[in-house]
Amino acid sequence: MTSSMTAFARVQDISTDGELTWEIRSVNHRFLELMVRLPEELRALDPIVRERVAKRLGRGKVDCSLRYKPASDSDAGVKVNFRLAQQIIDCAGEISKLLHDSSPLRAMDILSWPGVLESDDKDLTPLQKRASDCLERALSSLVETREREGAKLAELVAQRCASLRLEVAKVISLMPAILEAMRARLRARLSELAEELDPARLEQEIALLAQKMDVAEEMDRLNAHIQEVETILQRKGAVGRRLDFLMQELNREANTLASKSNDVETTRIGVEMKVLIEQMREQIQNIE
Repeated sequence: MTSSMTAFARVQDISTDGELTWEIRSVNHRFLELMVRLPEELRALDPIVRERVAKRLGRGKVDCSLRYKPASDSDAGVKVNFRLAQQIIDCAGEISKLLHDSSPLRAMDILSWPGVLESDDKDLTPLQKRASDCLERALSSLVETREREGAKLAELVAQRCASLRLEVAKVISLMPAILEAMRARLRARLSELAEELDPARLEQEIALLAQKMDVAEEMDRLNAHIQEVETILQRKGAVGRRLDFLMQELNREANTLASKSNDVETTRIGVEMKVLIEQMREQIQNIE
């Protein structure tokens, strides 16, 4: 099933030892780019989070954050890493001498330094297990949202494909009349010179010009690319890059039609094709 890269999921878990809240946001990106934010107590989960996200998501810029609020009656406490605190004080003193700054170092400045305040030794395994289970629920919710949004995007692209196929059919139906009208115009323009021209050579030139204007091959390729887009939309996994490539191919054929066009109606159809292709391309930018 086609998936969108834009989605949001929030899952909360509350128990006697505190409150856990996962928030995962994803937006479109060429590759999978992951940002993980974890509280100090659960920083060991970082590699697990990255592994699980990589298994569930193929592309997208993903912001994955966890908030932990200990229970108010929790017996967990903190302690000071006095060795680190002393090192900070010593370093601050040396810097103050270099700067000739006598401003006193505040206690909170030291306590706010990462690692100065440490949690009391406590078995964090149950908390990590809760956080891990909660992450799975959040990822499942995110994937479901991406799939729902992806289905909507796929439907929009499929509608444009159907419209594009109709435009191709119009060109195919118009081409015989257009080519015949072109031949008639050429014959009319050259009628005054008919005595000076070799009739066989004239017909040969008309045939060559008609061949240059014929877009049958381009229309065949357009239909083939449209069919491929419709097929890929039914596949699972990351298909966005393949679809983006097909948009380039569709646009190439539409441009060729426009360059060969010698008729107002086919020119209009070429413009309409390019509009439809651009609308598809915009939607596909957000497909995984």
